[in-house]
Amino acid sequence: MFVPQFHFSQIDQELLSTGTAARLLTACALGGAVGLEREWRHKASGLRTNMLLCLGCAFFTLLSAALVNDGYADKSRVASNIVQGIGFLGAGIILHTRDRIVGLTSAATVFVIASIGMACGAGLYLEAVLATIITLVALALVGYVESRAGWKHITMFYEVRGSDQAAMYIAVLSVLDRMSIRLNIVERDTVGEMIRMTFAVATNRRHHALLLRELQSTSATDQVVVTRDPEEE
Repeated sequence: MFVPQFHFSQIDQELLSTGTAARLLTACALGGAVGLEREWRHKASGLRTNMLLCLGCAFFTLLSAALVNDGYADKSRVASNIVQGIGFLGAGIILHTRDRIVGLTSAATVFVIASIGMACGAGLYLEAVLATIITLVALALVGYVESRAGWKHITMFYEVRGSDQAAMYIAVLSVLDRMSIRLNIVERDTVGEMIRMTFAVATNRRHHALLLRELQSTSATDQVVVTRDPEEE
């Protein structure tokens, strides 16, 4: 059985290292640009994750070009293995809860970051920069447009507080029924004489504003606190 031996002379290493630094640094910079946006949104795949991921893909791509010159394998084999590995990594980011799926955007971002890193490793700087710009626009600008247009449903947690449990429950159910929203209680407890109930609602911004106004206007609720789901994309 043939066992490949890697023999890189000093000249080979110098030729290989000529563009290596630029490619790896570019991969880190572009991965970090997307990572900053993810970090700002407090996502699991933040700055360091995206930088290292982009760097790793770029370096694997560089190594695939070096190894094929030594008669070991074709370039496509390393690239296909990178894609498979990124698929496993992206699958680990996706979380499936009882009523929804979160992490799809982060998983898709990881997949794109891998392709940007591979482009940097191949020396395709213009294509890598263009892909990074498109990714940032898709994450920031398109998400903003979706939110403002009312297309995107956002999950918010409503914490309703009151002293009369029966009246508070009836008032909340009445408001939700009028808006055709099902009550999905996340947590409920009692603090002294105060009853606290937390439930999640997924709808657009306009309906959230209307729901908050309706809950605050009823006399059965003493206070309504709204917080955004930290896992929301």
